[in-house]
Amino acid sequence: MVTAGTVVMTDWQDEIQALGTAQANESVTLTSKVSETVTRVNFQDGDFVEAGAVLVDLSGRAEVAQLEAAQATFVEASKQYDRLAELVKQGTIPRSQLDTQIAVRDAARARADAIRAALADRIISAPFAGVLGFRRVSPGALVTPGTVITTLDDIRTIKLDFPVPEAYLGQIGVGQVVRAQSAAFTQAMFEGRVTAVGSRVDPLTRAVTVRAELPNPESQLRPGMLLTVRLMQPLRRALTVPEIAVEQVGTRAYLYRILPDDTVEQADVELGARRRGEVEVRAGVAEGDRIVVEGTVKLRPGARVRVVAPEAQP
Repeated sequence: MVTAGTVVMTDWQDEIQALGTAQANESVTLTSKVSETVTRVNFQDGDFVEAGAVLVDLSGRAEVAQLEAAQATFVEASKQYDRLAELVKQGTIPRSQLDTQIAVRDAARARADAIRAALADRIISAPFAGVLGFRRVSPGALVTPGTVITTLDDIRTIKLDFPVPEAYLGQIGVGQVVRAQSAAFTQAMFEGRVTAVGSRVDPLTRAVTVRAELPNPESQLRPGMLLTVRLMQPLRRALTVPEIAVEQVGTRAYLYRILPDDTVEQADVELGARRRGEVEVRAGVAEGDRIVVEGTVKLRPGARVRVVAPEAQP
């Protein structure tokens, strides 16, 4: 007694498996550009901030006072220019005197702009929206150029880089679906698409780096995480049989085909890809052939079989 099945034509989607490393979509280490004392810290560890948010204020009193003085000088120079311009119109003073005042006014404006730029270096803000790392400074601390303030990562989208053997290079393209899983979230499946394929093949590993982007709205994925990657290929049609129907002896694979008179014959088959419970058959059988699924242990070519229905699963 055996259970039987049929060779069927089904949709089949091949996949390339790899291990990839997650990276932030944008990442930066925020540092000081000047030597100054921290006046105010406006964030806490792990805060999400929008682009342009002021994180640390290093403004010194001396620079603020210099800016106020430079602005006052510019205002006075502008007023003097207006008075002289009126006198030039009346012909009371020569044009050269007005030109001199224009130079004075422009110099005052340039000095104010320079001080304003220096003050801007003392305001550390977020260049893009993202999640802040640990705070490395406190109010009152003296920082110098290069002192690390904190890190900022945009993880709403994760860049995933993974190596693919060069043998698959012709099967990789921008836009292909990528599915990734993490050991930290075993029940979650993160899906994205390939955005770029590396321009070089590593001569040591003979692999090319592929980059995909994965939406990460809940911020589950973090930069540096190791992910199991499956690069999905386009759907194709394939002949498939239950995996348990195939007998393998060394390099030979065969299954038992049921003939119209209920006898069986061995059919050598060429196997292709596998997936859960199924195997692709590239040659040796045809669509619609009846085959033995269970009960092959004692079968011999020419034996007559009696087909029974498989037991219901509890």
